[in-house]
Amino acid sequence: MIAALLFVAALAADPLIAPPQATAAFPALPAPIAETDVREFAAIAGRKVAGRPVGGPYVNADKVLLIARDDKGFPVIAASIGFPSRQSLPPPPKGTLAIVRLHQRSETTVPGPTPDDLAFVAANKLPLFVIGEWARPAPMWEVAWIDDAVRYRNIGEVGEIGPWQD
Repeated sequence: MIAALLFVAALAADPLIAPPQATAAFPALPAPIAETDVREFAAIAGRKVAGRPVGGPYVNADKVLLIARDDKGFPVIAASIGFPSRQSLPPPPKGTLAIVRLHQRSETTVPGPTPDDLAFVAANKLPLFVIGEWARPAPMWEVAWIDDAVRYRNIGEVGEIGPWQD
């Protein structure tokens, strides 16, 4: 519980992510669907940490990666945090383009995003990448706000994307 409060306080303080400069090439507001370079970065960076242990007081913590852009416009991991697996994510700090959440265990009957994952995207209109650490290779889904609804799709091992699902 204390770690969750520290995480929320850290996000509220917003020290890790400086908002990118608004230019024609890099808009200030994140898109509800991740850009191709952000999607590819999330797939590579997220799958690199799949299977690695999480330090801290939580035995079954999820890993959460906040993705932003550096001063040259390239995607970077702005923060990497362990978060309680059965807890909803708080709103992300300004400058966050997307979030990667790695679940250690499947909590749904059919593997995929949890109801909390879908609710996060509905509330924040920000892309969320969900990676399942329970299998190898780790399955991955992209969750986005499309046409006033939350939709998700599969992302394969080599970056191939499936159709959007409700």
